[in-house]
Amino acid sequence: MTRRARQRAATLEEIRRVARRLLVERGSAAVSINAIAREMGLSGPALYRYYASQAELAAALRADFYRELIDRMRAAGEQCGGTPGRRLLAISRALRGWAVAHPAEFGWLFASPAPAMGEPRGASPDCETGQAFGLVFLEQMVDIWQTQRFPVPSLEDMDPSLAEQLRAYSQKIDGQLPPEAAYVFLSCWMRLYGLLCMEVLNQISFAFTDLEPVFEESLQELCRMVDVPYEAP
Repeated sequence: MTRRARQRAATLEEIRRVARRLLVERGSAAVSINAIAREMGLSGPALYRYYASQAELAAALRADFYRELIDRMRAAGEQCGGTPGRRLLAISRALRGWAVAHPAEFGWLFASPAPAMGEPRGASPDCETGQAFGLVFLEQMVDIWQTQRFPVPSLEDMDPSLAEQLRAYSQKIDGQLPPEAAYVFLSCWMRLYGLLCMEVLNQISFAFTDLEPVFEESLQELCRMVDVPYEAP
């Protein structure tokens, strides 16, 4: 990189670092081009030379958060070693650990629709990293399915609309899971993700101050659904 390119890269990183600090300290409403410029001692127009719009800055932040979360989850899976089931547990716990430690970043990531699997890549950095995030959990389920078959429901017993959606989703992921197995995967993900949202976004704080035992119960249920051993943390 040229000296000018290095300086630009450093400024881009500083902008995102300041934006993250504002997000954590003051909330999402405080993250604006003008607010970041004031923190950096610059003018708003000067910052637009680096990020052309608020939406572009928001996408860059989401991409950063996704990369950080993906790295945390993949590292947890690699460190635990062993079977796909064991890696699935480690990845799920790493997801919760990051989310609980970074509630503002979690809210920033998942307050918008998730990038759809099978969509063209490269459209935006957050779209690409969002799809990469979705693959982390999916890959473990595919490994379990390929290693051993787990119980699946019958499409004939489902509502026709649901069965058709599952067939379409299976095609989007290149048939890595058949529709029936995709139903189990999506059911597991919705349970974990839904519980995590309720915890991190304080939707169940009126009853619980520590949801880790409930999360572990959900992991036990997930293990039963895919027929792998549950191991306590």
